[in-house]
Amino acid sequence: MEVKLWNDKREREMYENFAELYAIIKATEKLEKAYVRDIISSSEYEMECQKLIAHFKTLASSLKDTVPSIERFADTYKMDCPAAINRLVTSGVPATVEHRAAAAVSSTTSASIVAECVQNFITAMDSLKLNMVAVDQVHPLLSDLSASLNKLSILPPDFEGKTKMKEWILRLSKMGAADELTEQQARQLHFDLESSYNSFMAALPSAGLHRGQENALPDHEIQCDKLDVDVSYHDVDGSINTA
Repeated sequence: MEVKLWNDKREREMYENFAELYAIIKATEKLEKAYVRDIISSSEYEMECQKLIAHFKTLASSLKDTVPSIERFADTYKMDCPAAINRLVTSGVPATVEHRAAAAVSSTTSASIVAECVQNFITAMDSLKLNMVAVDQVHPLLSDLSASLNKLSILPPDFEGKTKMKEWILRLSKMGAADELTEQQARQLHFDLESSYNSFMAALPSAGLHRGQENALPDHEIQCDKLDVDVSYHDVDGSINTA
């Protein structure tokens, strides 16, 4: 069933964001059920869940004025997704991170730190795609990313992500808070983030932490082949397809 939701550009953008949020919640519910039923491995679940949580945090932040309550949003659109709400809103981390015994996790290669880095990478890239290019919007995101990368001792001091983020932070610190990146600067920053993300995934230990994630960059479609899920964030005509 398709319902026309928008009358102007502003409404269209709002409902496209609603559709993205709807898709993220649905995909997370599918992922949680697949993990509980042992359909996917822990490592695959963890990395997919990290991506969904990162996308959710970015989108929820941009919708905080129009969607003050995710639970109410789910009720409005009759979404029976308790596992997704718990994971995205209450927990905020994958179940594997939440339940992993502290003694089993190396302090230097902690999965929670890896998850933090992945989320910060994706949040920064998503924010640029949402045209959040003011210095006071970009600087905190890059600072968080830089701090999380510095927590991982497996990354050398000259790691690409560390050096590039340091350069960008230094550049932004010389600008005013209300200044905005030009289109060319924003494009270059996104390229540097994408390149650093790929280098980061390649640098992780080969213990399944980054298997299959080389192309796991933000997109407007979530695909979980093993779950038989293909949920488009939104249709091109601005309507939500709930079929």
